[in-house]
Formats: sequence, structure tokens, C-alpha cells
Amino acid sequence: GELVVVKAIKLPGELKIDDELAKNFGMDSLDALKDAVRTTMGREYEAASRQKLKKGLLDALDTRYSFELPPSLVHQEFAAVWAQVEQDLKTRGKTFADEDTTEEKAQAEYRKIAERRVRLGLVLAQVGESADIKVSDDEVNQALIARVQQFPGQEQQVWDFYRKNAQALAELRAPLFEEKVVDHVLGQVKLVEEPVSKEALFADEDEDDTTGEKPADKAGAETEPKAD
Repeated sequence: GELVVVKAIKLPGELKIDDELAKNFGMDSLDALKDAVRTTMGREYEAASRQKLKKGLLDALDTRYSFELPPSLVHQEFAAVWAQVEQDLKTRGKTFADEDTTEEKAQAEYRKIAERRVRLGLVLAQVGESADIKVSDDEVNQALIARVQQFPGQEQQVWDFYRKNAQALAELRAPLFEEKVVDHVLGQVKLVEEPVSKEALFADEDEDDTTGEKPADKAGAETEPKAD
């Protein structure tokens, strides 16, 4: 191959925060750029705050309810989670030893996560049914459009896949239903605002939504059994 010799490194000049910089980002002015940044940051803070609030609620529900779980649902959920774990390890070229655990210990950990998901899924399903919470076809279509837009150039194939696959559509509907149930429950409790630092707000942002647990390799980040 060719030998490249670096003779000098030039540092960029001082960055000027002005209208010209804003135009480089497609904005009309510096004020417009500041507004865009402020709006984006606000959404990120709101999303992180919502995530923490939801996790706290699910933790409370998990400790409040204890009942025997249908073995078939637990088995199905664990199988899905474990398949993701194994696929993630394979993709990263890692072993359980690399994660400072064993297959047996990992299975026990993820079985608990699967049980939590099933438990919370059944609780949320019951709450949603009692409150007559529904997810409309229009809401599902909006979610489908958003999903399709994540695959530029493959929009038609993705659209057809979901429209012809009832299980896939159910997986789009489930998180919509869950969010509605969470909003309903939050509407029944008194919320107290608590100032937190930015570090604390984003500390657990990679945690799993429904389990509230943080798997070692972040596999299994889907939500509860598809309760609807």
C-alpha cells in the first residue's frame, strides 16, 4: 500500500457564532438556529423526563402486583429475549465470559426480565380494558407511516410487510396502547416536580422501557407481551 507522511496539521480558525454559521446549518439567522437548538434540547429533556416517570410507575406496579404467571407467556417472552441476547453476542463476537457471567446466570437474569414483562403486560392490559382504552386504526397507520419512513428506498416493501402481517401490526399497536395506559394511570396520581441535574436525567436513558432493567448487552429492548 501507499505510505502517507503527515508533514503538518492545520487547526481551524476560531469559530464565529454568527448568521453565517447559521446559514451553514440551513437556518436563516443565528436566532433561528438558537431556537432550533433550544427546541431540540427541550424535546430531549422532555423525553428523558417521561422515560424516568414511566419507569418509576412501572416499578411501582411491579412491586404492587404479585400473581401466578401463565407459563406459556413467560416461555414465549423469554424465548424472544434470549434470541436477541444470543444474536447480539454473535454480532459483537462476544461470549458470556466476556460479559463476566455464565450462560446459566444470564438465563436466570433474563428469565426474571421476561417474567416482569409478562406481569406488567397483563397488569397494563387489565387497566386498559377496565378504562376502555383503545388504539384506533388511524393511530396505527400513523405509526406505520413513521416506521416506513425509517427505510428510505424500501417504503413499499415495508408497508406491504406490515399490512399483510397481523402480528407485525400488533407489535406497532402494543406500544401505543401501553403509552395510553401509562397516561391514564398517571392521570390518577398526584405528580410532584423534582429538579434534577442533566447528568441524573440522562443517567439511565439506555434502560429498557418496560422492564426497568438494563441488560448487560442491551439486547431485549422490546416492550411487554403484546397486550391489546
